[in-house]
Amino acid sequence: MVKTVLLAYNGTREGRTGLFEFMQVIPPAGVKIHLLAVVRLPTSAFLAEGFVPESVMDDERVRYQEIVDEGVHLLVERGYEVVPHLAYGEPIEEIVELAKQFSAELIVVGHERETSLAQRWWKGSVGASLIEVSPCSVLIAIER
Repeated sequence: MVKTVLLAYNGTREGRTGLFEFMQVIPPAGVKIHLLAVVRLPTSAFLAEGFVPESVMDDERVRYQEIVDEGVHLLVERGYEVVPHLAYGEPIEEIVELAKQFSAELIVVGHERETSLAQRWWKGSVGASLIEVSPCSVLIAIER
């Protein structure tokens, strides 16, 4: 039985699908969830000096904290033990690092299938890339 889970949550439809799919597969008894939202540093906001303006980071911090709070609320009201985490950087790197840090046995992510091969090829996928570097099993919940 899985005891420690890292649930990557971004508040999107796909993220909610991952959260709800997880709840259908793993009952709350004896499971500790580390719910992670990752604030991707916006490359378009970098200035010539190489930093992100504080106002942009403050807005992102507030928005992602609301996302974390939403995910925690959805899980706690269904009986899960949840530890919230907010990280800054590239999602795959942050997910893998936290999974290693807490010896997660399962990582859960949501994913929306792209309609064309070209979209899948050029856009890439957090789920597909994560599989290559994950220190544990990965549950990818598909948004239909």
